Amino acid sequence: MPVISAPQDFNEDDLYVDLEGILEHPLFLKCEGFNFAGSIKLKAAAEMVEAAERDGLLTRGSVLVESSSGNLGVALSVIAANKGYGFLCVTDSRCNLATRMMMEALGSEVHVITRPSPVGGFLGARIEHVRALCSSDDRYVWLNQYSNPNNGMAHYQRTAPAIARQFPDLDVLFVGAGTTGTLMGCARYFREWHRPVRVVAVDTVGSVTFGGAPGRRMIPGLGTSRRPPLLDESCIDDVVRVEEADTIRACRRLAGRGFLFGGSTGTVVSGAMSWLARQEQRELTAVAIAPDLGERYLETVYQTAWVQDLYGDDVLGSPPLAMASQAA
Repeated sequence: MPVISAPQDFNEDDLYVDLEGILEHPLFLKCEGFNFAGSIKLKAAAEMVEAAERDGLLTRGSVLVESSSGNLGVALSVIAANKGYGFLCVTDSRCNLATRMMMEALGSEVHVITRPSPVGGFLGARIEHVRALCSSDDRYVWLNQYSNPNNGMAHYQRTAPAIARQFPDLDVLFVGAGTTGTLMGCARYFREWHRPVRVVAVDTVGSVTFGGAPGRRMIPGLGTSRRPPLLDESCIDDVVRVEEADTIRACRRLAGRGFLFGGSTGTVVSGAMSWLARQEQRELTAVAIAPDLGERYLETVYQTAWVQDLYGDDVLGSPPLAMASQAA
């Protein structure tokens, strides 16, 4: 029986969903949302905060400040509340309402950026706001998830080894690309492992992370409007880009079988199925990382009017994901 005294001490690390019966391709989905922050970001948040404490950057009276599209903001809210720090999250208008309300319920302050930067988009505008805050008050401490090496270290030390223990014959790992902390931590670990593993990055169309053209992105989580400083493409074997309409199709297909996952997970699953459908070798041992659960997307991805307004009726009437993948 687990007994904890801090919320960040609990994280279910060994839960997988076998998707073959749903999507008709062998794929194991590593569920990272079963903790008090509801996403994989709790690992990175804990590692970055602990490193800042060891380095003496955080002291009594410090106020954490971070730019986040949502999940890291919730994770830092949990940890800040537990440790007695203040926390100010800088997000933008795409952040889900439920996510903002969760941060505020945990005692955090939330600043919502409503106008993108002409060059860096919403992310650029958020970072500019964070820098202005830090310049205005010495109490603010910016962990900077975009270039903080401890972001990736959390997954090098925990996420990737957990997968390796459960799947010693792993052939391919699918990881969503946001800040690329999870991606790089896992990729570097498996580069050093005893057998080759293909690491496939899953990005969203409209993201510039891997050199794609910038475009509209309405689902928070994966993708960026500027190249992540943590990214080292030499560690990655392949990249799959997913349209947001396909993200929604994947989420709703899984929900139809009782698995309510978040937008980032829908993107990763859609990308994984598309990649697997193109492979001649069918007996691959494949794992995809599911960063989040679906409760925070009830007003967007799972709200029919929202989907119709932004993506049209075709998304709602699309064929099952496995059929779409096989036809690709």
